[in-house]
Amino acid sequence: MLKLSILYPTTVNGRFDLDYYHNVHMPMSIKKFGTALKGVSVEKGLHAGTEGSQPVYVAMAHFIFDSFETFEKAFKPISATLIADMPNYTDITPTYQFSELMIYNP
Repeated sequence: MLKLSILYPTTVNGRFDLDYYHNVHMPMSIKKFGTALKGVSVEKGLHAGTEGSQPVYVAMAHFIFDSFETFEKAFKPISATLIADMPNYTDITPTYQFSELMIYNP
């Protein structure tokens, strides 16, 4: 199993519209990935271990696929649409991480 994590770091003067991301961008992403997507989660950063501190990431999304090949096949035809929508919710450059899931219990 493959997990794609998209991490939006907390940045000075960074803009992230969590409402748009949660209610528009992510439902669109989920629909466009279709049956290739095996699971998804979205997280809102709260703090970095001490209440009142800034979170390391303002938001994170995690997508689960059977394999990297499955991800690539699903992503290629929709990539331009998803990337073009990013300015609608953020000006933060995300970090991308592909991981092999060693334990996965949906």
